[in-house]
Amino acid sequence: MAFGRRPDMLADDQIQHPSVEAPPLPEPAPPVARAATPAAPAAGISLEELRRLCLTRIDPAAMHKAAPEALQADIDQLVAQIADERRLQLNTREQRSLALDLVRDITGLGPLEPLLADETITDIFVNGPHCIYVEQNGKLRQIEARFRDAAHAANVSQRIASAIGRRIDEASPMVDARLADGSRVNIVFPPLSLQGPCLSIRKFAKKRIDFERLIAFGSMSRGLAKALEIASRCRLNIVVSGGTGSGKTTLLNAMSRLIDPGERIITVEDAAELQLQQPHVVRLETRAPNIEGKGEISQRDLVKNALRMRPDRIIIGEVRGPEAFDMLQAMNTGHDGSMSSVHANNARDAVSRIENMVLMGVANLPARAIRTQIVSAVDLIVQVQRMRDGGRRISQVAEVVGMDGDVVILNDLFNFVFQGEGSGGRLIGEWRSTGTKPRFQDRLEYFGLEKAWAAAAAEE
Repeated sequence: MAFGRRPDMLADDQIQHPSVEAPPLPEPAPPVARAATPAAPAAGISLEELRRLCLTRIDPAAMHKAAPEALQADIDQLVAQIADERRLQLNTREQRSLALDLVRDITGLGPLEPLLADETITDIFVNGPHCIYVEQNGKLRQIEARFRDAAHAANVSQRIASAIGRRIDEASPMVDARLADGSRVNIVFPPLSLQGPCLSIRKFAKKRIDFERLIAFGSMSRGLAKALEIASRCRLNIVVSGGTGSGKTTLLNAMSRLIDPGERIITVEDAAELQLQQPHVVRLETRAPNIEGKGEISQRDLVKNALRMRPDRIIIGEVRGPEAFDMLQAMNTGHDGSMSSVHANNARDAVSRIENMVLMGVANLPARAIRTQIVSAVDLIVQVQRMRDGGRRISQVAEVVGMDGDVVILNDLFNFVFQGEGSGGRLIGEWRSTGTKPRFQDRLEYFGLEKAWAAAAAEE
């Protein structure tokens, strides 16, 4: 592949994003033809200057046509050539490292590429160009990786947004996007962010999560896993509740693997994260408004449409607003076994949150009518929690029993009981069954699973 800078082409580092203040870069050295005699040594040339010289020689049109392996080899050769012209001594490690950085900047996401490839990292947080944190093994820590400047971070952010047909700039400084591997990204630009472009990346798990892995992680006990499996087979309507990053989507994914392959499933998500394995799945995702503020398709629109698609089950990735009313309607109209998640601190708060979200869409509906809908629609609330040791655990499984006056009655079936702290700060505890006979006992008998439920509860 030939590298040659067009006369009217600027190097990547010279392009200034209109919404990000970046310090002016020094004038690049005059381009040197690849066939020219080596130039005189440049006193004190640095690796950063070498990087800029390389960028002036790269033709974007030729670059995008090249295979990744060929591009890496050609840029590695280009780095060696310019270093020789400038009489800069590079060892093999420095040369390959610079070439790899250039490839990541040109075709990927710059310093974020190795972080996305590391399977032990679950979240990436860019707090401005020079501050990057990751969550690894349940703990947050700052790492040395960084962007060169605000313009570099802005260019990478724009590349992420444009890949799914969205924009991020001063006029539209917030965007939700998705990477090619399914990882969820939120981007905030100045002037909303005071420290430059900020990115929050929730990585897409490449390995499928099932109950066996959750048991191995210490997220649940074997008896509790059996109980949740029975609840899914009995087609109970389940709401998974928890805080941000507590593992709600992971648990939904694991529970969805228990659904009969013969069922027709419709999923509705704001940003697609569910990984259903069944053959008959229709995945729906919301659409943001365009630059004129038109064309938005909300979760509520998708839930309403999903009801017209004759689903056996509807799974809503996360209920955040007035679509909660349509979710309850779906659960009440023959779509048993539907699932969703909400942000709440415990099962009681989850009921209040659903009630408040319904009022966002139907303001004149009496509170008692909403609570009656919740009682008739939701069977189980599974509370997940990210605990102080970084572990995600099911902390509570509560059954929605009925009404006592205007109060929704909940009945705890399982609880996580904290017992102490082990080596390395790992929390020790156990899951205990309350031994209470569930309200859905008739469903257990109908599916012939009452003995299996009793055995699962007895394991705790």
